[in-house]
Amino acid sequence: RRESFIGDTVPFFCLLPPPMKLSLLLGLLPLASGFSPASLSPRALTSLRSDAAASDDAPPAPEPAAPAAPSAYDIFSDPAYVGNSDFRGKRFDFDPLGLAAAYPPFVPWFRECELRHGRTAMIAVLGFIATDFMRLPGEMYSFEAIPKTIDAHDALLKSGPMYQLLIWIGLFDLLVTAPAAKAMGDGFREPGDYGWRWFAPTSKEAFDVKRDAELKNGRLAMCALGGIATQSIITGHGFPYV
Repeated sequence: RRESFIGDTVPFFCLLPPPMKLSLLLGLLPLASGFSPASLSPRALTSLRSDAAASDDAPPAPEPAAPAAPSAYDIFSDPAYVGNSDFRGKRFDFDPLGLAAAYPPFVPWFRECELRHGRTAMIAVLGFIATDFMRLPGEMYSFEAIPKTIDAHDALLKSGPMYQLLIWIGLFDLLVTAPAAKAMGDGFREPGDYGWRWFAPTSKEAFDVKRDAELKNGRLAMCALGGIATQSIITGHGFPYV
């Protein structure tokens, strides 16, 4: 169709009289100028060149300053933190793995676990030593059935009491520990606080001393329990495990 259009238009243009041809060409000139690049005056060209030279000579814009890196969380600088002192009363910041700085939201849970294991270890040390001298009534707990305390775990697994302990401790965790941990995460409870303060000191200063003592004794008991179990297996003797 394009060839037919050109073939029909050219003969028609040739048949026109010269004045009409001239008028038609002059009328098409403005349309053709719309497709040609716009011309610039010498003044405009000079202005563009001067602007380009100025932009080349201008110093580069300063880069925006990088945002400051957030400082690491330092739990030991928190005035509410207790327990970072040794048995001499001197400051002792012990976190070799940097867990507090790496996981700040879990610091209350870390303290909850420390208190729970420390309390359990203190009871376990007392029970480990006491059962070398006395036993509960019943044949399954006698010295004849369990000569050494270190053998009590395996022996009581066969007779059943260890399974009862598992059930009762699991029930306690389900009904008490889980809601307490949720309340601690929501900020309604301090780590390790179950509201059992029947013998707690009334003054804050005396209470803080007892709280610090509980942490230190619990840490010592965790180390002592591991030592007692190891010595019992190595020597085969009861208290004093030598």
